[in-house]
Amino acid sequence: MPDLRTTWMGLSLPTPVVLGASPLAHDVEAVAAAVAAGAGAVVMYSLFEEQVVNEQMAAHHFIDARMDADAEAAGFLPDVDVFSLGAEPYLAQLQRLKERVAVPVIASLNGVTPGGWTEYARACEVRGADALELNLYDVVTSAEENAHRVEERQLEVVHAVVHAVDIPVTVKIGPAYTSVPAFVRRLKAAGAAGVTLFNRFYQPDVDLETLGVDRRLKLSTPAELPQRLHALAVLSPTAAVALACTGGVHSGHDAAKALLCGAHVVQVTSAVLQHGPGQLRPIVDGLRAWLAETGYVSSDEARGVLAMGSTRDASVWERLNYVRMLDGWRMERVPRG
Repeated sequence: MPDLRTTWMGLSLPTPVVLGASPLAHDVEAVAAAVAAGAGAVVMYSLFEEQVVNEQMAAHHFIDARMDADAEAAGFLPDVDVFSLGAEPYLAQLQRLKERVAVPVIASLNGVTPGGWTEYARACEVRGADALELNLYDVVTSAEENAHRVEERQLEVVHAVVHAVDIPVTVKIGPAYTSVPAFVRRLKAAGAAGVTLFNRFYQPDVDLETLGVDRRLKLSTPAELPQRLHALAVLSPTAAVALACTGGVHSGHDAAKALLCGAHVVQVTSAVLQHGPGQLRPIVDGLRAWLAETGYVSSDEARGVLAMGSTRDASVWERLNYVRMLDGWRMERVPRG
């Protein structure tokens, strides 16, 4: 049978199928079940910059509001263990996961300023994180901030985190960059060991009944995968970083497509949230079966076979695909009436 063992950012993994960041990581036994089903590594849910700050401010407000209540104000002060300030709950869960599973555990940080992220990155390393996934989810709303400044700010965050720790850092980005290859090259120069493609754009819908917002999260589908495959195929020949595919992988065939386009690993989240941690087993088995049927002896052998490295002018090839896909949808297929 094909060998699924692989290396991601220098980490040895039993399979290239990774449990992606999700609330499932709150449950140690569910994570253990995912690993038993074939997860080669585990990415924790994100520690958010805003969440840490808000929790700290709320706790300090609770304490400060009672400081001068009366002569016995000190009696109002809660025991220090009552409040888990900052990142401590996250770090404790990281430690529990490390003690429970034998595969690499990757901590996830989600922030937009250099600030305290170096502190949290170091703390994750101390508690046993094998790597960090730095999630750059930055929605620009000001017309005064141009693309150059946005990228510079994000690179400052990456540089600060990378140089604060000795463990590898992968950067999770969205697709909305003028040039993803150019930005990935700059991430590599900033010290990133990997790039994760792509962050999903979570934004609320409009509720016409309440004239408010609908914040229900919609899970990914395989329809989202081609955008990732395209980026992987473009980046794989020249990026010089470990590439992870996230979003749209729901089967072994989906995983195979991502590997063929250049992914070192695939992160699976929505399929697990829909069907449970055991859903990783058919994905891993499906990938192994496809490799065997196609004649590959390992997942590493299949990686990058469909990347664009052999294309003389990738931009011309892209335009040709664009024209042919549009031309392929003939007018006779359009319903009449």
